[in-house]
Amino acid sequence: MLFLPVMDVWIANEPSLEQTMPLKATGEKALDEDPFLIDSEFKIIPYVLEGSVESFDPVARAKELAKTMPRRWCGTFRFFDDELDHDVKLLFSKVTPKGQIISLSGEMRIGNIQTPINGYLNAKSDQLELIPLADILLPGMKPGGIFMGLQGSQIFGWKATSLQNLGGKLLIQEECDGKVSKPPAVRTIW
Repeated sequence: MLFLPVMDVWIANEPSLEQTMPLKATGEKALDEDPFLIDSEFKIIPYVLEGSVESFDPVARAKELAKTMPRRWCGTFRFFDDELDHDVKLLFSKVTPKGQIISLSGEMRIGNIQTPINGYLNAKSDQLELIPLADILLPGMKPGGIFMGLQGSQIFGWKATSLQNLGGKLLIQEECDGKVSKPPAVRTIW
């Protein structure tokens, strides 16, 4: 066997590395003798992206929503484990676009409890969060919970601070005529 140094690597206090080189095997063709590599032509095919480029501008939509969004909303709130509806009135006093997010502040009255409220609306995904800021809320609602709207601004879920509270559903609409339309029932496959 023949030992040939392939590459000397100098590491402090270590000898240079050596590698065994195999002898040419008999019966194998050299690379230049392969007809595939000599006679073949490689063609470059252009890669075309199909589909559309997103032209939606969430920042522009946030500015437009801040101008046109109704400031007064009415509705009802119901805990999931209770059948009692609580009247809700929501008034936004400050609506400010900040990039694709709209910052909301104002007041909310749930039943006979009034609370300042802050919120955020994502103009791209239509997700809305409302955070009641009062220390005392309805019995069953503890400070720190939030209302989350994932289906636009009409249906919210109350996300409680603990797993012992089942939460609730807030239905609101911009017309404050005393009637809140119920969303259609969701059919299940079971």
